Amino acid sequence: MQERVKKKLLITASTFPRFRGDTEPRFILDLAKELQKYFDVTVLAPASPDAAPAEELEGITVERYRYFPLRRLETLCYPGAIVPRIREKKARILLVPFLFTGLYIALFRRRKQYDYVHAHWLIPQGIVQSIFQIPYIVTGHGGDVTSLNGGIFRLLKRHAVEKAAAVTVVSRALKDELLALFPEASRERISAKLFVQPMGCDTERFRNTHSCDAEPLPGNSRQAFKASPGSTAAAHMTKPRKTVLFVGRLAEKKGVKYLIEAMQWIDAELLIAGDGPLREALVQETARLKLTDKVRFLGAMSHEELPRVYASADIFAAPSVTARDQDKEGFGLVILEAMASGLPVVASRSGGITDLIQDGWNGLLAEEKDSRDLAVNINRLFTEPELYSKLVENMKDTVQKYSYTQVGKAYAEIIRSIASRTDR
Repeated sequence: MQERVKKKLLITASTFPRFRGDTEPRFILDLAKELQKYFDVTVLAPASPDAAPAEELEGITVERYRYFPLRRLETLCYPGAIVPRIREKKARILLVPFLFTGLYIALFRRRKQYDYVHAHWLIPQGIVQSIFQIPYIVTGHGGDVTSLNGGIFRLLKRHAVEKAAAVTVVSRALKDELLALFPEASRERISAKLFVQPMGCDTERFRNTHSCDAEPLPGNSRQAFKASPGSTAAAHMTKPRKTVLFVGRLAEKKGVKYLIEAMQWIDAELLIAGDGPLREALVQETARLKLTDKVRFLGAMSHEELPRVYASADIFAAPSVTARDQDKEGFGLVILEAMASGLPVVASRSGGITDLIQDGWNGLLAEEKDSRDLAVNINRLFTEPELYSKLVENMKDTVQKYSYTQVGKAYAEIIRSIASRTDR
């Protein structure tokens, strides 16, 4: 029996690893690898001075489109995201029309090569894709939904959603935000093709970090609460130092400032793995609070290094907040990585995080921008081993729901559903 030829799927994104071992988020790559089971997948991403124009990356065909004549100035998208890059250097806003134009040209050239497109982020991918007739699904991840919602961008976002065969967002909070962009009369129609479908976690990469051979960082050891569940002896176990971990971009919506402030009332060390525009300001704040002896800035870490970082911690903190431009956490993939690694999580009640964490069941939630509330919850985990063990046990079920096997299957079904409608 002849094997059926796979449909061709083009995935477009503006955040993607530039090379092997890059510190850029890789969730689009991980999803592409899973979707390869169902489709013939190619990823289209913006060029970068240190990225190859085309390559095979972990079995996925990656093509990168040029958008500015001088290659060394193609710096709008990496490292980090477009809006923070512009905030960091205002002149980069001049690159925005070039990026839209470059993406348009790249899609125009490929318009007959693919059966379907999965456009990640409403801006610019969804907006530009809406110009073409090829059936597409668009996914909102966070800031692309919650910020830049005035004037022309609001109209362009609406058009991208209207034209899409299906729309996904990574949390219920983002679903509400997206629907709010439309007049009330249009919301029921949009809801019919709008799905809440998060990204996932490579559960095998992080699974049981604290019980595997991941070597912790020098001066740190594995979690303090390794006695049998509920054992009060766990509270008296010794280690070089108790450790709180943050992993992520050092940008406003990540709320790291409030976690650093919370360390004034926590007898532990804070590891900060990540880089970004606020790093220098956070280093200065650490010095101002006289916390340099208990806060360590590790810099950006590659995905190969992250298991070692998670192995060095006892508790994971995600103190996300709503930024001044209304950008907020879309979902919180690092929370999933921490859970998969066996780390209980203390996070803010912000954005899509509440889709992941049920307060007191599989994690603890603090109020946004409340350093003392963060400290109280972190200290609870250091002093209540029964609670610690309960959260670790309950979060296992959460992690399994978001494995890429499950997430890839869900996205494949959504894409196939638009295929069945457009093929009629």
